[in-house]
Amino acid sequence: MATVGYARVSTRDQNLTGQIEALKAAGAGTIYREKVSGARADRPQLAKLMAALKAGDVVVVSKLDRLGRSTRELLDLIDRIGKTSASFRSLGDPLWDTSSAQGRLLSTLLASIAEFERELIRERVNAGLAKARRKGIKLGRPRLRRDHDKQAKTIRRMRSDGQSYRQIATALGRSVSDVYRIATA
Repeated sequence: MATVGYARVSTRDQNLTGQIEALKAAGAGTIYREKVSGARADRPQLAKLMAALKAGDVVVVSKLDRLGRSTRELLDLIDRIGKTSASFRSLGDPLWDTSSAQGRLLSTLLASIAEFERELIRERVNAGLAKARRKGIKLGRPRLRRDHDKQAKTIRRMRSDGQSYRQIATALGRSVSDVYRIATA
């Protein structure tokens, strides 16, 4: 029987240190770590953890949302953990302990709340994006310009004057790869 930790943050800028410390304090001997969105299905470290589980192991996370974002995903993962005769525990949600019938019931309720919270966040983000669009703010990458012939001549002239692709890209407000592609087309 081993305590196995799982720590996850959504972006490269976030830090795993707090989660790792909490998992070590909870007795986790092995901690699987990754920096990837919880909404993604392909989480390699989580897959490794699931493949390494043995009967009697306990999977520990610092908070419920570190494991998954939707009720379905959480329930599926907890079911898979249970099928290996292992259990799941969330440090930040003390009622979430699947080693008891009460914990399994409360796990289902808490998973629903976590999904609800995620949906609220999504609604707020979508409302903010819609508001920005109504104000005329352009979202996403700028569209490629279609004046390639004119720009190709300009780029070739600037190259013959000794400028680097990076200098040209800066001057034209384009990426280096765009400048190179236009110049060599």
